[in-house]
Amino acid sequence: MSKDKGIYLAILLLATVLLTSSKSVLSERGQNTDVQSYDKFLTNYTYPFEVYTYSFSSQGKDMKMAYMYLKPKKPQMGFITLLHGKNFNGSYWDETAKFLHEKGFGILVPDQIGFGKSSKPVDYQYTFEVLAHNTKRLLEFLNIESTHVIGHSMGGMLGSRFALLYPDLTRHLILVNPIGLENYLLYSEYKDVDFFYQKESKLTSADIISYQKKYYYDGKWNTKFAKYANPLIGLINGPDWKELAKISALVYDMIFTGSVIEEFPYFQVPVTLVLGTRDRTGPGRNWMKPNVTYELGRYDKLGNKIKSYNSEIEVIELKDIGHAPQIEDFDGFRKVLEDTIEKN
Repeated sequence: MSKDKGIYLAILLLATVLLTSSKSVLSERGQNTDVQSYDKFLTNYTYPFEVYTYSFSSQGKDMKMAYMYLKPKKPQMGFITLLHGKNFNGSYWDETAKFLHEKGFGILVPDQIGFGKSSKPVDYQYTFEVLAHNTKRLLEFLNIESTHVIGHSMGGMLGSRFALLYPDLTRHLILVNPIGLENYLLYSEYKDVDFFYQKESKLTSADIISYQKKYYYDGKWNTKFAKYANPLIGLINGPDWKELAKISALVYDMIFTGSVIEEFPYFQVPVTLVLGTRDRTGPGRNWMKPNVTYELGRYDKLGNKIKSYNSEIEVIELKDIGHAPQIEDFDGFRKVLEDTIEKN
């Protein structure tokens, strides 16, 4: 072997070792953003339980709603339906679903239209009313006559609308750090779909991690947190993100225009509000109306505000927990969930 070739091989070997070491360190810290890219249906992303498909028609379109369904181990316990947030799909309910299923409940975890493995129409009127109606149709298809409903983040707004529309189907509503506890357009300027499309189409993996670290996990990041961010980051890295960014923009419009908080006095079912008090999620915070001093997203204060709307709502505060209690502190969340379900 020539001297020059030997030096070249040595340099190549050292570079390989350094690259491997670097990737290993990133992985151990949960900071590695070099995740797999996914198509719009998360085809190569594996869910924690078997995924089924419900086919139906909505707004003149053929739709497929993906869902996970676990039969009750104790039929007398009934069903619990888990509704996901905007930055997730049904798969992030894995620990909660497993825990509740072991308790005996049947579990239903749908991916809403526009999310996860479900249909992704870009020319669809996304409203909480239509998503609630789609969910009702799925329950009817599965012959589920009533259900506890647990909604997180955007899923809390959806769960609220579902319970208001279909009290006979709803045994108990549990809202986990829901958005929509404030009517955002009272305080922030209206931004249209084009505005949100421009923002969403430019999102990067680093943006997702930075946002979730700030609002979900108190500046921390680890492999568990990265696991649940992986599907969204994979979609951003994937071939269909421009299309999905349009859907995301339509969903933002739904969130800002689909306020439910004014109807909280009219719930006809038991309602429990589980609030991680460190959460500061406040859609519209960056484009407030002139001279507005109200601070959006103060989850440490929203519990009392909600009680003023409806004193019968049970408020449970989780001190020093952020926007995703079921991920950040599952053990604490599990105990609260078990207690409130037993009471209702």
